[in-house]
Amino acid sequence: MPTTRPTRLQTVLLAIAAPAVVFALYMALIWAPDERTLGTVQRIFYIHVGSAWNAYLSFLIVFVCSIGYLLRRSVSLDALAASAAEIGILFTTLTLATGSFWARAVWNVWWTWDPRLTTTLIMWFMYVAYLLVRAAAEGEERRGRLAGVFGIVAFSTVPLVHFSAIWWRSMHPNIIQPQGGTIRMNMDPEMVVTMMVAVIALTLVNAALLSYRVGLEHLSRHAAALRERVRLEVEY
Repeated sequence: MPTTRPTRLQTVLLAIAAPAVVFALYMALIWAPDERTLGTVQRIFYIHVGSAWNAYLSFLIVFVCSIGYLLRRSVSLDALAASAAEIGILFTTLTLATGSFWARAVWNVWWTWDPRLTTTLIMWFMYVAYLLVRAAAEGEERRGRLAGVFGIVAFSTVPLVHFSAIWWRSMHPNIIQPQGGTIRMNMDPEMVVTMMVAVIALTLVNAALLSYRVGLEHLSRHAAALRERVRLEVEY
């Protein structure tokens, strides 16, 4: 039976994620050097990249769990997919918000229909639609089946977002570029370290949020099952 008390895993993840975020903020706001051209505003970059990575990761979880549910009809996989979709939307919203602040400072506009920005917005709408499909469908099995198919289709927007700045002409900077069979980072070493720390810290936050959200999802489903049982007993 689901419980409202935090599990040991949830407690440990939260205990690790909180200081990791504080440390990442210290590195992003104080330790890392200013970018030569953009100056202080470039520090938004560390949260922006970490948020985008975790949006990708969350939607990958939705994709894998959707395939798993369609193959095995596992309620746990469906609950994990639903939870990861909500968190992915949260990180995508943060990505769009930080990207808008960056655009205002660099391009002097809050929004431009750049390929990377436009495809990210499309991805956001696709996963909002995924949640609407879950909310509108009746019956647990039918809801899981429809959401599973939609979750697989929606994942096609992730590579679209990632490669949009390469496939189309874009003003969005590419910090990672292949060069002679290797990967080159267009940043100072201190910035690369800070970026990695921020990505790890936000990934830990993602894991903590996901563990709590999955617990809430199981509680919600248990409560719905109890309500249905009571309704049937009252009727008959």
